[in-house]
Amino acid sequence: MKLRTLLLACGAALLANPLAAGLAHAETPAKLLFSAERQPSAGAPQSIGFYSNGCMAGAAELRPDGPNWQVMRLSRNRRYGQPAAVGLIQRLAGQAARAGIWPGLLVGDISQPRGGPMASGHASHQVGLDFDVWLRPMPSPRLTVEQRETYPFRSVLRKGTFSVDDRIWDDNYRDLIRLASEQPEVQRVFVNPGIKKKLCETAGRDRGWLSKVRPLYGHDEHFHVRLFCQPGSPGCKPQQAVGRGDGCDELDWWFDVALQPPPPGAKPPKPKPPLTLAGMPAACRPVLSAPDKGEAVAADSSSATPAGGGYADAYAPAAPQVPIPTSRPLR
Repeated sequence: MKLRTLLLACGAALLANPLAAGLAHAETPAKLLFSAERQPSAGAPQSIGFYSNGCMAGAAELRPDGPNWQVMRLSRNRRYGQPAAVGLIQRLAGQAARAGIWPGLLVGDISQPRGGPMASGHASHQVGLDFDVWLRPMPSPRLTVEQRETYPFRSVLRKGTFSVDDRIWDDNYRDLIRLASEQPEVQRVFVNPGIKKKLCETAGRDRGWLSKVRPLYGHDEHFHVRLFCQPGSPGCKPQQAVGRGDGCDELDWWFDVALQPPPPGAKPPKPKPPLTLAGMPAACRPVLSAPDKGEAVAADSSSATPAGGGYADAYAPAAPQVPIPTSRPLR
């Protein structure tokens, strides 16, 4: 029996037991339900909800190995996304290699097979429109499956500082982040504030792409790419738009306030209770209960499986350019 089915059955048993009425509101954390799913759901690709509170139907899978990429930490099973996201990874990897910027991408987490909250790690990556790229070029020879489980992360900051380590960093790092930010599907690229500062210092006169590059805690070992909500996902909740400025004048707050240690004796923030299905979009419940994508294809003898394992949608052309409004969010 699937863990999901077992958890839901246990929940139903509790509700049917009068002695357990007090536990009726103690729903199973959604991260346990979604992380138990090993295959995408059947149906058309859709992002449901917001990047940090939602799920995904009909996901595409990024192959573990491609001409210019390798997926890391395969045991996590987080290499699923909207077809536009999977296609963008493939295209970005090829463009960077052909331009001599980067020999190959080491791709971190995208989303779980049905999206949703993860058992560990990210708060976002829930709707198949986020993915991580390690700030390490793909080595030669390529990494084995076993090596990809233990290959170390590497910060591009000098140890104990928020400044980029110039013994590691060169213009290729800047050019890869710029190439990602210039893709029309991309809404934001998250980097460490120290990396954003370095980009501001070395971008040159053409700075329009910097508006999408947003500083965020962490993100010194990888950068995080976020796509716009895609056509065909009416339930996808968009993020506030970025503005047209380069954002370099906002960095003082990060270094002077946000990155400073808390004052002595400050109480740590109270952890949030785990997200449950009750707090997620209603359309995520049927995503959990839907048959696996592979099962649905096998049951329909009239459906021909596309070449490449049934994920031909992942090679769809890029979405049209989405205009960026002039207003800039505060954070």
